[in-house]
Amino acid sequence: MKLWNAIRPSERNLRVWQLGLLAAVFGLWHVLTKPGLVPPIVFDNERQAAFFFGEPVLIFGRIWAWFVVNADIYQHLWVTLVETVLAFAIGTLLGLACGLWLALSPMAARILDPYIKALNSMPRVILAPIFAVWFGLGIASKVALGVTLVFFIVFFNVYQGVKEVSPVVLANARMLGADARALLRHVYLPSATSWVFSSLHTSVGLAFVGAVVGEYLGSSRGVGYLILQAEGAFDINTVMAGILVLTAFALVLDALVGRIERRLMKWQPRTGETEKL
Repeated sequence: MKLWNAIRPSERNLRVWQLGLLAAVFGLWHVLTKPGLVPPIVFDNERQAAFFFGEPVLIFGRIWAWFVVNADIYQHLWVTLVETVLAFAIGTLLGLACGLWLALSPMAARILDPYIKALNSMPRVILAPIFAVWFGLGIASKVALGVTLVFFIVFFNVYQGVKEVSPVVLANARMLGADARALLRHVYLPSATSWVFSSLHTSVGLAFVGAVVGEYLGSSRGVGYLILQAEGAFDINTVMAGILVLTAFALVLDALVGRIERRLMKWQPRTGETEKL
């Protein structure tokens, strides 16, 4: 009992538990795909599991070669990151501006409502070939696709955040002499901020999706291009290595968003503080 109390999950050892779970996942993956370690249960041939899912040792070997031995991934990674960051930034700014505008303009929102819903319901990944024709096979087509994926998530969250402003707060602010600019700065934007950051954590992954899908359609550089080449050669280890690299950098970008969120929203109590209250 004392041992469990010492190692049970808590704020002090949270990172240890997270890393331990990750190590357990890769350990199980290694055991299930390494020929001879377990009897074939699902697959007829013991090599089939490794063929379909890859082998963690070889996957990490490929990542090591990319970053250290050959050091040939940096140009591809730079292209993908530039496409992702641009799509993320442009989509966020457009979503924020349009969300504020329509939330504060009820008649314009009612006019555009069916068109916005129609565009949002469209599977936007199918726009990739059209953007390739419009903007070419360079960076612009990948950014355009990423913007369409990020925009609507931010837009709807900002729109809802502004609409959720308490009428009592608005009435009190107007009684104190706040004009339209003061209301936007001190009431509407703070109300929408938490909704914006909630959407940004989701938008990070979608920005990467836009960049990689665009690279699939036509590109000579980028991590998506490396994955596509590996798929053509049935090299599952390189495919999984590319996926892990993209996932790692998506987590880094999400962590940066989280740090900015904590700086701008110091007034908001954290989960632990809320529980104490």
